[in-house]
Amino acid sequence: MRPALGDRLNSRSGSVFGISIAVSALFLAWGIFFTENLATTMSAALDWVTGTFGWVYLLITLCLLGFLLLLAFSRYGTIRLGDDADRPEFSTFAWLAMILSAVMGIGLISFGVAEPISHFMTPPHGLAEPGSEHAAVVALQYSFFDWGLHAWAVFAVFGLAIAYSTCRKGRKGLVSAMFYPLLGERVNGPIGKTIDVLAIFATLFGTTTSLGLGALQINSGLTSLFDAPSGLAMQIAIIAVITLLFTVSAVTGVHKGIKFLSEGSMGLAVLLFVFVLVTGPTIFLTNLFFESVGVYLNDFLAMSLRGATFGDLGWMQGWTYFMLAWWIAWGAFVGVFLARISRGRTIRQFIAGVLLVPSLVFFAWFAIFGGAAMHLDLYQGGNIAEVTANDLNAAFFATLDAFPWAGLTSAGALILVVLFFVSGADANTFVLAMLSSDGDQRPSSRVLITWGTLTGAAAIVLLLAGGLDALQQTVIVSSAPFVVIIAGLAVAFWRDLRNDPAVTGEARDVGTAERSDAELVTSDASG
Repeated sequence: MRPALGDRLNSRSGSVFGISIAVSALFLAWGIFFTENLATTMSAALDWVTGTFGWVYLLITLCLLGFLLLLAFSRYGTIRLGDDADRPEFSTFAWLAMILSAVMGIGLISFGVAEPISHFMTPPHGLAEPGSEHAAVVALQYSFFDWGLHAWAVFAVFGLAIAYSTCRKGRKGLVSAMFYPLLGERVNGPIGKTIDVLAIFATLFGTTTSLGLGALQINSGLTSLFDAPSGLAMQIAIIAVITLLFTVSAVTGVHKGIKFLSEGSMGLAVLLFVFVLVTGPTIFLTNLFFESVGVYLNDFLAMSLRGATFGDLGWMQGWTYFMLAWWIAWGAFVGVFLARISRGRTIRQFIAGVLLVPSLVFFAWFAIFGGAAMHLDLYQGGNIAEVTANDLNAAFFATLDAFPWAGLTSAGALILVVLFFVSGADANTFVLAMLSSDGDQRPSSRVLITWGTLTGAAAIVLLLAGGLDALQQTVIVSSAPFVVIIAGLAVAFWRDLRNDPAVTGEARDVGTAERSDAELVTSDASG
């Protein structure tokens, strides 16, 4: 007799899978049967977390950035993520395309215009007169802060630690395994399982937020192009279709689905970027980019530590705290994915590729598209800010409407949203399955389908519970415990590096001691 589905899944995945599914299902049941209570509780929790510990989000991301710079410019930078003879599995272009597309590609469309134009009309911390030329610079400065070095520092630390642990130390791809230098064999017990469950929970709702935002964005694009209806019913239908697409893509694996989608979406993004730059106010946009980057660098420390001391808590919750919490919630997902595609690169190469290149790409994108929208409102009588205030997701398409061939470019943007949407959720499903399958690099199709379905269901529940506000509240609250984990992760990674044979000069023997350690760290403790 064949074992039941649950037994087959648990025999492969262990108790972490069962606990993660149970906790996630309970949360979804809460949202389905007690929707109003969920919204009220999350709102109260949000106020407490950000009001009491908001400064922690600022401090931890700044410290992570400093840690990466230390590694890049030290002797540790030459350590290879894998054996000393390993070389990169993917070309640099394919590697960077997967990083950009699968990690934060959806943000290029959802926030590429919406955030700069929002800051333009409501400058952060009262730093400029609303709607002024100086406000345009401040708007980009703070957009760079939300999507630049701080965000990618979180991803890079997770990615480095996981890649080092799996590729060089031979451990399995579990977050708990990286804590062996701190916890020893206790990573095999309840503490390790708790770490893994928290990683899965934060990852699920970090990506659920992206899924919900993507559905809103696609709905806006369909309305702009085809006058399609807008509302919850349409958004739920979009989530259902996209969930099917990214689940199927995830089952095909990294070398097929994710790589193909990432390279295709980045090619289309480049075409759209060049089109707006060439047909728009090119000189203005170029000057605005360099001036905004200069102000961003000049005010870097002040921005990094500016909190809600003087009554800006609401604005910080909607932007800075939400963004930083979102990146922390995504840390495990992005880290595992980066580790999966980065074997053979040195620590220095990894930091340069993950920290600098994506930040520059996002800076340029926000400057071109956000700058074009602000130029329309400043000098051409546009109403992009008004459109954005009414519907954040309409900002990008409203900007394209002011350019030639608006129908064609809007269709291209809509396709881009879908590609980013699918590739990001695709990678997330793979990581959730891997984390809940004892670090298995090739999780079963059944586990992939389970997590794909649960991710789509969670996005629908949060949309029903309050839309964008519910998505933002949940990601901030669910990421709060993970702040402690990422701090401990950095300390454990540092201890590992200090004992690396490339630094100590000792002979490196992967076949004996390190694999023995790996077995201790990652053995299935399901019994």
